[in-house]
Amino acid sequence: MIRVRIACGFLAGGLVAAATACAPAVEHATGALPAVATVSQSPSSPSPSSQPPSDKLSPILEQALPNVPGKTFTSAIVDFPPAARAVPHRHGNAFVYAYVLEGTVRSQLGGEPARTYRQGENWVEPPGAHHLLAENTSRTQPAKLLVVFISDTGDKIKVDDPPR
Repeated sequence: MIRVRIACGFLAGGLVAAATACAPAVEHATGALPAVATVSQSPSSPSPSSQPPSDKLSPILEQALPNVPGKTFTSAIVDFPPAARAVPHRHGNAFVYAYVLEGTVRSQLGGEPARTYRQGENWVEPPGAHHLLAENTSRTQPAKLLVVFISDTGDKIKVDDPPR
C-alpha cells in the first residue's frame, strides 16, 4: 500500500513539474482556455472581516481527448492562501480528480460529510457534484491542489454559485 502511495506521489509530482516547465508552450484544443475560474477575492485586496480569502484556479493544460469525441482533459493548480475558502461551486458534467500537493484541505460535496485531505491524499468528484466546501484548514500555511477535469468540450470547468 505504501508503495502505491509513493508511486502516486512521484507521478503527481512529475506531472506538475512537466506541466509547469511546459506552461508557456501549452497546446490548447480550442486555441484558448474557457473562462475557468472566478476568484471572488484576491488575497491582497482589502476584504470585509467576515469574508475569507478565496482560492485561485490556474489551468496548466487543456487538450481535447482524441479517442473520446466531445471531451476535454484539463489540468490545473488550485492555490489556497492561508484560511482561504472557495465559493460553493459546480464543475458542470466534468469528472474531477483532486490531489493535495501541499497543506491540508477540507472538502465537502452535496449529500456527503466534510472530509479533510492532507498532502499526498486525493479524491474524485462525480459529474454534476455540488462542491459545498473547499477550504485551507491552516491560518498560516498555504495549500495547493493538482486538479484534473474530464469535461464536455467548451464547458466552463468551474461555475460559482450565485451570491446569496
